[in-house]
Amino acid sequence: MQVLLLKDVPNLGKAGTVKSVADGYARNYLFPQKLAVPATPEAMKQAEAIRKAALRRQQRMEEEAEALAKELEAISLTFKAKAGESGKLYGSVTAAHIAEALSAKMGMEFDKRKIDLEEPLKELGEHQVRIKLSPTVSASIRVVIEPEE
Repeated sequence: MQVLLLKDVPNLGKAGTVKSVADGYARNYLFPQKLAVPATPEAMKQAEAIRKAALRRQQRMEEEAEALAKELEAISLTFKAKAGESGKLYGSVTAAHIAEALSAKMGMEFDKRKIDLEEPLKELGEHQVRIKLSPTVSASIRVVIEPEE
């Protein structure tokens, strides 16, 4: 039986694709769970409209991410931390600290998982930190860590 997937189904396919599945699998699992519908001509037209809308939404999100990336490139965050004579911090500046400061400065939420930091910053000075805004767009911000007086 040919079915049109309404949602992503693990080990079967992505939403909007047409797949051939066993009749029982379609009737007993995919249809009751509202994961798929029979692949009729009307459903195919509806799926094409959904795919086009998703593509437009994705393009708009990419454009917004690129605009935000340009804004972020100009941003510099400054942290004050206790440090030893050699410039090593007693604590560290983590992705969570950076996300919190960035959220306060920009007025919008930033998830700490989007901040690409292999390990916390543990030295005084200037650091470049990458922020993933979308799968294809990222920005680099300047993080300055100064000694606490």
